[in-house]
Amino acid sequence: MKINWNFIGFTVLLSFVVFLYGFSKQRNDARNLTKIEVHFEDITPPFITLNSVNKLLIQNYDTVASIPKEALVLKEVEERLLKNQMIHSAEVYMTVEGKLGANIKQRTPIARVIDKQHYYLDTQGEKMPLSRVHTARVPIVSGAVTKHAKQLTDLLLRINQDQMIKSSVVALEVLEDGTLKLKIRKQDFTVLFGTPKNAALKFQNYKAFYQKIKQDSMLNRYKTVDLRFGNQVVATKK
Repeated sequence: MKINWNFIGFTVLLSFVVFLYGFSKQRNDARNLTKIEVHFEDITPPFITLNSVNKLLIQNYDTVASIPKEALVLKEVEERLLKNQMIHSAEVYMTVEGKLGANIKQRTPIARVIDKQHYYLDTQGEKMPLSRVHTARVPIVSGAVTKHAKQLTDLLLRINQDQMIKSSVVALEVLEDGTLKLKIRKQDFTVLFGTPKNAALKFQNYKAFYQKIKQDSMLNRYKTVDLRFGNQVVATKK
């Protein structure tokens, strides 16, 4: 019987490769994590501390170096992060070298609501707690906020899209019927905005009126600017 040395050689080589792969995989799985790297996707300062994020990542372990790689379930880590009320989304990953990484997107506040317990209103129209780490520079909102949250959120998002209006409006009062009063930065007059309906036209009219009275040096002569009447701006002098 003729021995097929080529076949035997191939089998031995294949067995050796499988052994090496299994051995290296076992050693790699047994290796502990080495470090944590957290990246905030937002350009704004974090509303949650890096230390708080690290604690959520390692949870019951003393340090990241004490966590075996095979003991870490990335989905569970992400779920822990998402339970934090400052975090909108989180992606957790682990590298071959043992680095535990997290890409975090925070929730975005668009107004600070003055109520029995103050809170932020985020881009989804949901309540967001205030942060002990960073205070967002957003308009102050008071009044019947909960009752008219959807319309108010839409208006605030529109304000954020217009740089001139965004830098001007510092406060909004929401009345029971859904109409609004706006407070303008460094000005004494109040803007009677009405409902958020036709907001784009109202802001356009306001900007034209503002530029005209600013040019004429008459900014301090008015106590109210009424935008509720279509194309007409009704201003009341002091």
